[in-house]
Parts: sequence; structure tokens; C-alpha cells
Amino acid sequence: MKKFISFLSGVVVGGLVGATFALLFAPSSGKQLQERLKLNAEELKNEISLAARNRRNELQAQLDNLRQM
Repeated sequence: MKKFISFLSGVVVGGLVGATFALLFAPSSGKQLQERLKLNAEELKNEISLAARNRRNELQAQLDNLRQM
């Protein structure tokens, strides 16, 4: 199991490093890259907020069900 976790973490870290280098060496100007990164960061923030809100609602519904028992 330790080997699998080690392998998986290596794949994740390698993917992140590869993605970073791909962005840094992409044939676009600095301003275009900054705008693209800003938009991606905003989208990620919105997705995380939505997922957190949905999970909170699910947990609240479960708590309400448990309180009714």
C-alpha cells in the first residue's frame, strides 16, 4: 500500500510540475498568461465555493434528519 501511495503522490507532483512548465513556456504573452491564470483561479474559487455550499446543505439535511429521530 505504501508503494501505491508513493507512486500516486509522484504522479500528482509530476503532473503539477509538468503543468507549471507548460504554462510558463507556452507561446503566449505575459499579459495573456496572467489573464488566463486569473480566470482559471476565479473559476476554481467559484467551483470550490459551490461544492462547499452543496456539501454544507447536505450535512445540514442529514443533521436535521438525525434531530427528528
